[in-house]
Amino acid sequence: MKRNIVLLIIAVFVSVNIFGQSTLLKNITSGKYKPSESIDLISSADGEYYFKATDANSKIVKYSYKTGEEVETVFDAKKARECPFDKFEGFLMSPDEKRLLIYINSERIYRHSFKADYYYYDIRRNHVRKLTENKSKQMVPVFSKNGRMLAYVADNDIWLAKFDFETESQITKDGEARKIINGATDWVYEEEFGVTYLMDFSHDNRLLAFVRFDESDVSEFSFQFFEGQLYPSLFSFKYPKAGEKNSKVSCNVFDIESKTIRKVDIPEAETEYIPKIEFVDDVQLAVVTLNRDQNNFNLYFSNTRSTVSKLILNEKNERYVNFVLLSTIFFLPDQFIYLSEKDGYSHIYNYSNTGVLRKQLTTGKYDVTALLSVDPENKVVYYESAEESPLKRAIYRVDIEKGNKTKLSAQTGTNTARFSNGGKYFINQWSDANTPSVISVHEAKGKQLRIIDDNKNLRDELTKLNLPKKEFITVKAADGTDLNTYVIKPANFDASRKYPLVMLQYSGPDSQLVLDRFSADWELYLASQGFVVACVDGRGTGARGEDFRKCTYMNMGIIESDDQIAAARYFASLSYIDANRIGIWGWSYGGYNALLCMSRSDVFKAGVAIAPVTDWRFYDSVYTERFMRTPQQNMAGYEKGSPINYASSLTGNLLLIHGSADDNVHYQNTMEYAKALVNANKHFDMFTFTDKEHSILGAQSREYLYTKVVNFFSKNM
Repeated sequence: MKRNIVLLIIAVFVSVNIFGQSTLLKNITSGKYKPSESIDLISSADGEYYFKATDANSKIVKYSYKTGEEVETVFDAKKARECPFDKFEGFLMSPDEKRLLIYINSERIYRHSFKADYYYYDIRRNHVRKLTENKSKQMVPVFSKNGRMLAYVADNDIWLAKFDFETESQITKDGEARKIINGATDWVYEEEFGVTYLMDFSHDNRLLAFVRFDESDVSEFSFQFFEGQLYPSLFSFKYPKAGEKNSKVSCNVFDIESKTIRKVDIPEAETEYIPKIEFVDDVQLAVVTLNRDQNNFNLYFSNTRSTVSKLILNEKNERYVNFVLLSTIFFLPDQFIYLSEKDGYSHIYNYSNTGVLRKQLTTGKYDVTALLSVDPENKVVYYESAEESPLKRAIYRVDIEKGNKTKLSAQTGTNTARFSNGGKYFINQWSDANTPSVISVHEAKGKQLRIIDDNKNLRDELTKLNLPKKEFITVKAADGTDLNTYVIKPANFDASRKYPLVMLQYSGPDSQLVLDRFSADWELYLASQGFVVACVDGRGTGARGEDFRKCTYMNMGIIESDDQIAAARYFASLSYIDANRIGIWGWSYGGYNALLCMSRSDVFKAGVAIAPVTDWRFYDSVYTERFMRTPQQNMAGYEKGSPINYASSLTGNLLLIHGSADDNVHYQNTMEYAKALVNANKHFDMFTFTDKEHSILGAQSREYLYTKVVNFFSKNM
């Protein structure tokens, strides 16, 4: 009888525990434990107010930054005349704040781009009408500086709407799917340069500059969408792989009055990419170019009337120029501000518009991680940096003329900021490893005005769960360098026991996972299953200077896997880690590195690789060549860094996971690697998410995925 009672108690405990753990994962993947982390808003032109969608996206309301009080309702779908919709998906405010552009029925194109049905709303008349009568959906709309015109792209051509006359005209007429793109960008620019359009109006609203893409010679990649169809559809798009042909790009200017297009004269031999254009004044257009190796950056000021271009700034790098830094150049009437790594760390530089260096605004052995805003009136630059620690982020301001620096963020951890126009106010988002985000509004000099959201309900909920905490430590790299690491131990951790360990990592160039910021992700569920979890940012990752993040140049995969292997051996030496039960996990670059780690050592009992690159020749030109040059230039590096070539050396139990509709890291990578494993007589497990993209989005899919991963580690370690 006693034995039966004990068994009953154990059964009840186990069933409750399993239910609790299953609920934990469901809550994580559904987003229940994800804090509010951003405010989707548009700053007013004067920086005193912001516009925000409210009431389940049926209204747009104007608020005061300073007080948070509602100033007025700018749009109400229920009250606007001739409004054909009750709710909308997003909006744009014109610079003069007299017009709105509202969209519905969006269709995703790639990761960031989409097309939609756009509507024009005249605020003064309270009237809604379709932007265009064209049947095709529109994308990437751009207002003129005075707000009285709008350029947009439909079917790869640029159209111009003039609101005063309620007319529109077609600017380009050569747009053609998979051949010519005007104004919008191709797949690789969107994915690797982070831009979906390249169009800008001159300050006097007489000219429209745009980049034209000729992707006729770019090879196509195709994959099937099954979607329950009797005959699956085939999706094809232009995807330039490493060493293959890119789109041919040119910078052009449309004269609105004369209706003529002029091509800007830029040296073609030095121009493979044009990732940024911006008018500096009525005539001068700033054009940023990179060569194919991405180690030669040029900034031209082009006279859009004469088409003559003048080289203002040139920067060469032995390895590559980091475009993420160049993407946030701020142009003032007589000078510009930009980030450069020329002294070994990313810092802020101030140049005159003639290309003369005025001064370096920040210095030191730390990285400025983001250039946030510039106040042209008070000559102040706002930025984010890792000055306190690579694990932390703080917000600062620096005076352009005097060089005085002031820290604006008050709390230690990870701070990000979004500034109003002109830098009058900013919304700060702060968290640390144990505290969900606190979102607050501040004056330009840092004084906190109010808290928008402190995520108190989430904090209270998490307190009840008694979840394990992150511990930050350092471990040694293969060459002895200290590597930043976090460790999560099970909530009921007992140092006298031996625990299995799963190492999580991404490891890609300039990436970071080990940060003092809040996250309630699936690793908490992993820890709840009795695993110790560790994450190590190896050499090549970010916020530790140029040499640290670029040491993997031309040789990707080797140093990264060396460091994870060295870290695994360190953990294996600890008294509470079972050296025979160490696993590794990674997604995308992390999946790639997990495969190399399992083939270049015997320390891992099991591993999971999700959407991994298995040969850099399969990946896109811009990303791959930035870090590896082309296969023609560096075939030895490509061969040395391909997991396919290490298939016969794979050790441990492997689970491969991939989405069949991954337009980024193609399913081809997993299929070719699987073939190599079969040829090497290496047994492994594999799972495909049908019709899923690179991120395998969706709460149900994520819950299924992480359940499968945890079960795999539990069974195979």
